[in-house]
Amino acid sequence: MVHNVGKIDRIIRLSLALVLVALYYMNIADGNYNTYFLFGTVMLFITSMRKCCPIYAILGFGTCGIDSDGKEPIIQTKKVKLK
Repeated sequence: MVHNVGKIDRIIRLSLALVLVALYYMNIADGNYNTYFLFGTVMLFITSMRKCCPIYAILGFGTCGIDSDGKEPIIQTKKVKLK
């Protein structure tokens, strides 16, 4: 599996997922916002566990180049030129 999410990025994503799940269970927001908190938690958790973010791949960058040990393949992408 190829990766484009680094160690620090994964820690930040997991921390944000914990905050969002806490907000969800404490019912801080009303209506659809609780659903958005849960959806955000799931997406952050999945991308941090897989070490791959599809948005990073589309935009052509990643955060795993500096702290990678070279054993796992990294997504090689080119930056997309948006008009």
